[in-house]
Amino acid sequence: MAFGEKIPPFCFPESNSGIELEVLGEALAYRGHVLKPRYYSFARIPVAFKAHEVDAAMTDLGQDLRPDGAHYGDPAVFYDNVFISLKDRNLVIRKPEDLKGLTVISFAGAARRYPEWLAAVQADGHYYEQNDQALQVLTLDKGRYDLVLSDRNIFKYFTLQLRQTGYKPKPTAEHAFVRFNPMDYRPVFRDRKIRDDFNAGLKHLKETGRFQAIYQKYLGEP
Repeated sequence: MAFGEKIPPFCFPESNSGIELEVLGEALAYRGHVLKPRYYSFARIPVAFKAHEVDAAMTDLGQDLRPDGAHYGDPAVFYDNVFISLKDRNLVIRKPEDLKGLTVISFAGAARRYPEWLAAVQADGHYYEQNDQALQVLTLDKGRYDLVLSDRNIFKYFTLQLRQTGYKPKPTAEHAFVRFNPMDYRPVFRDRKIRDDFNAGLKHLKETGRFQAIYQKYLGEP
């Protein structure tokens, strides 16, 4: 199964661990399947599926892979991108115009994904991308940027990592800016039966509480 190269806390290739690998692996194991992850850059994931290099993929990356033989599984993990600010700034972000004059640091590729929100910020020279998402937490805390654009759980994970070093980050506030749709991010399988077995295993993980336990293992209590 194709996975992204490194997406803490969802995917740690060096140890074959992380929220996403554990959820998908345990869901597949429910009916006797063994997950064998292969790691690619994000752009290569759908390409690898189309080329039959893998039997499944963590995501279609926005492409409809059904013409290439894909059967879509139920949503297993969720990437929920939000703007994050320091709470004491009392910022209100409800529409793109609210970003006027504010500096934004984000994960790579966000400007292409959300042009209606970020094009003007980029044109003003106030938009920056940073692959090291741990630095996003630190630079926001030090006031070098007004907003971070990040998946809320990735930001939470790196905040917890920072706290474990003895650092005490300031309280933050989240600003939802796009409608969250869990169907935007689903695993794909070449074999319909394996897809069905996966869905049954995922349902079992959720009914038994194991799904939430995996999240808590990496992110602490909700």
